[in-house]
Amino acid sequence: MDSTELYRQLLGVTTPWTVERVDMDVPHLRVDVHLAHASGARFACPECGAELSVYDHTEERIWRHLDSCHFQTFLHARPPRVQCPEHGVLRAKLPWAEPGARFTNLFEALAIDVLLATDVKKAATILGITWDEAWHIMERAVRRGRAAKGRAVPAIIGVDEKAIAKGHRYMTLVCDLEQATVEYIERDRKQASLQSYFDGFESGALEAVQAVSMDMWPPYINACLEKIPGAKGKIVFDRFHIMRHVIDGVDMVRKREHKALLAGGDATLSKSKYLWLYSAENVPDKSREHFDALKRGELKTARAWALKESLRELWHFTRQAWAERFWRRWYFWATHCRLPPIVQAAKLIARHLPNVLTYFKHRITNAVAEGLNSKVATIQKRACGYRNPERFKIAVYFHCGGLNLWPPRFTH
Repeated sequence: MDSTELYRQLLGVTTPWTVERVDMDVPHLRVDVHLAHASGARFACPECGAELSVYDHTEERIWRHLDSCHFQTFLHARPPRVQCPEHGVLRAKLPWAEPGARFTNLFEALAIDVLLATDVKKAATILGITWDEAWHIMERAVRRGRAAKGRAVPAIIGVDEKAIAKGHRYMTLVCDLEQATVEYIERDRKQASLQSYFDGFESGALEAVQAVSMDMWPPYINACLEKIPGAKGKIVFDRFHIMRHVIDGVDMVRKREHKALLAGGDATLSKSKYLWLYSAENVPDKSREHFDALKRGELKTARAWALKESLRELWHFTRQAWAERFWRRWYFWATHCRLPPIVQAAKLIARHLPNVLTYFKHRITNAVAEGLNSKVATIQKRACGYRNPERFKIAVYFHCGGLNLWPPRFTH
């Protein structure tokens, strides 16, 4: 079997294409395979599929293919063009690569698997391509995947923010809480950042939104109220963000009390910061005895922690009326505890209480969005951060978008 027939078999080249010649560069471990089509071959119009004769050919193009026997393999061909009466002169589709690609479909499929498993720099080294070429493959994969996925409105939406750099630089993430995917990412955490997502849908499409989980950030609230029909009854303020305000209040009480105690030579609260941030059941066994002793002491921080733990019960009720009754008792306790940070947190929650209690209608949280946020943080860590926000978007869609990234005829 000669080299042309060997590579015809290895590459799976089929009629009307054939291997014209094979050039092997042994010192540089490179193989160049030149493809050509039979004379008189007809090709389909890429728009309507009509079989047409060849109009002309473009300049020769080169595609990187999978390595063969440790040799980097490159395909060469002059893509034919057809003249369609309806669509004009267009380049015919090639069976081994997509339009505009510099890599074959097989190579792109391998590259995507490697890129999913590691960062861009390491993937480029493994694949023997440049950093820019690896990014180009990611960009094409995301563009292809988002086009195939289309624009459907998720029924249950999660909205969260992600810090991408120092200096209060944020991105807004919109997640499908049922599919656990990032649907949209935009710069900043402004009202316009979220509205631009909603503006991408046709009029009336947003009626399909059943519930939106978010924190109590006014720009996000305003965007939902303006764009989502019936948003007042669909917004659910995430329980974890609500508890975060109270936890921050506990920590502020601890800081103030610790400072006052140290001024009198009392180090009772030293090295106890993280103990007060735990829930009761999550306190480490090695610290439980010490923490129990702290709670028994007459500490303001212990009272603040008890209030925080009590509030967690709000989301355990099965009926909204019972939850409201509990809230009234807790709010009275919190606002009369003489601990300003806790009073402030309680009043903040009270101002947003209607959309705290919508939890009993929809029973959703941003736990999925927080999980995706953690995954995004891992992506950032792998890359040691992103200076280019557009590159950051592509990386998030690539790893968290739930997209079919692979070229046609490849499914995962």
